[in-house]
Amino acid sequence: MTQISDNCLLLANIIGRIRPLDEDAMNLADIHLGNLTKPPGSLGRLEAIARQTAGITGEVHPDLSRKAIIVMAADHGVCEEGISAFPAEVTPQMVMNFLSGGAAVNVLARHAGADVRCVDIGVNAELDHPDLYKRKLMYGTNNMAHGPAMDHATTVQAMLVGIEVVDELYREGYRLFGTGEMGIGNTTASSAVMTVLTGCSPEDTVGRGTGINDERLAHKINVISRAIDTNKPNPEDPFDVVSKVGGLEIAGLAGVIIGAAAKRCPVVIDGFISSAAALVAARMSPDSVHYMIGSHLSEEQAHGQLLDAIGLSPVIHMQMRLGEGTGAALCFHLIEAAQRIMKEMATFDSAGVSRG
Repeated sequence: MTQISDNCLLLANIIGRIRPLDEDAMNLADIHLGNLTKPPGSLGRLEAIARQTAGITGEVHPDLSRKAIIVMAADHGVCEEGISAFPAEVTPQMVMNFLSGGAAVNVLARHAGADVRCVDIGVNAELDHPDLYKRKLMYGTNNMAHGPAMDHATTVQAMLVGIEVVDELYREGYRLFGTGEMGIGNTTASSAVMTVLTGCSPEDTVGRGTGINDERLAHKINVISRAIDTNKPNPEDPFDVVSKVGGLEIAGLAGVIIGAAAKRCPVVIDGFISSAAALVAARMSPDSVHYMIGSHLSEEQAHGQLLDAIGLSPVIHMQMRLGEGTGAALCFHLIEAAQRIMKEMATFDSAGVSRG
């Protein structure tokens, strides 16, 4: 009991370190952007990203060259209900694929000059690899259709795992983070979390995930409705929601987001599952939203509504629905472009260009 209380206090203290953005740094960024050889605001979202990263870091020209995508991997007991087109065995298989560098997120991260860090927070298999972050708390969650996915103590631990991984990478020099995930069944958990926290109906929040047909989609909606009825999560308590109908990787990613914000580092939110974690983090710490950058709009039907609930606007639209952190990896290019504009573009004075 003492350990649970200590962990809760630690989590609360870390959330308490999250501060509003640095207004002075953002004003200086605005001044610099206004002096560059272009019409005011003509670079659109690139300028907004430059301003936001200045506010996050407190620096007009932050060094965000060391970047990592943290892929949280876990299984879901709700897969027993037959809600996915893929078997649960795919989760550990894909984890090994990440570790060998063969997944889509590995390819896109390499292209962006980023590193992929994979965390086993709850895979239902024994995994061993020198590059794996072994943080297993359970061998998958319990079946939320019959009871809570996990207890509150485990949920706290999962969030702390995300925070601790960020802390470790921060000590290694990483200053830009992206969220990624792997876990068969995790769109079901994410839809359940969104349903409770937004008040939307399961019919509006549930998508096809791995590509299920109409019959299985209707079954998935029914399973989520049963899980919510069975567990009665409190919509005013995001911690209770993720504990009862969420997942270990969702809780872990909420911790990643909170940890990055506490370190004054930008964190790029990937797709639907990552956004469910971002909504949990946002409800736990509204200031954490200012540290998030929404990478892309997923093809998962409710992702746009989910981003609106967080207060994020996606930077890119690529009709993707893979997850893993692939959207975050693509967004890293645009963040780097914004940084290069700030550092390399000439001012009116330096270029001898007349102002409008």
